[in-house]
Amino acid sequence: MKKTFLILSCVALGLISCNKTEATTENSTSTETVAGGQEAVVDEDSAPTIVKLAAGNKDLSTLVTAVEAAGLTTSLSNAGPFTVFAPVNAAFDKLPAGTVDDLLKPENNSKLGDILGHHTYVGVIKTEQMTDGQSLGMVDGKNITIKMVNGKPTINGTVNIIASVPASNGIVHLVDGVILPQ
Repeated sequence: MKKTFLILSCVALGLISCNKTEATTENSTSTETVAGGQEAVVDEDSAPTIVKLAAGNKDLSTLVTAVEAAGLTTSLSNAGPFTVFAPVNAAFDKLPAGTVDDLLKPENNSKLGDILGHHTYVGVIKTEQMTDGQSLGMVDGKNITIKMVNGKPTINGTVNIIASVPASNGIVHLVDGVILPQ
């Protein structure tokens, strides 16, 4: 009797596994989820990635355009974890006239990539983990410095964190300035 129960249990487990495999195979062959890389995966249940979070925020439309122009959408959609200091549209508006348009030109792709890399840290740093004088090595190979001003962390003492939003692959700190490499 125990032997029969064990065999039936194994058969049932095998059938359940086959059904799940078939469902997974059906979903993964859809062109909607295969074409376009990681950023094209449709997932309505999980927290959004950094890219999807930014794309869903109208105040980050200039940043999203820049990320797309630099070809970094897939990189920032991957597992990470990343901390992105995301300049809001008003931050880009503070730059000299024509700067953003110039950076979006294909011939300036490398420079744009460096600037965006200067806004990205590999790892997750929440505001409560930031300390005065803390130096963070950014993706572009240069550092930013956290300075506490009136008890709140700033980047290089001049760029303020407006809000922080967790993403499935890290955290996004909305900031009021563009952090230019020095």
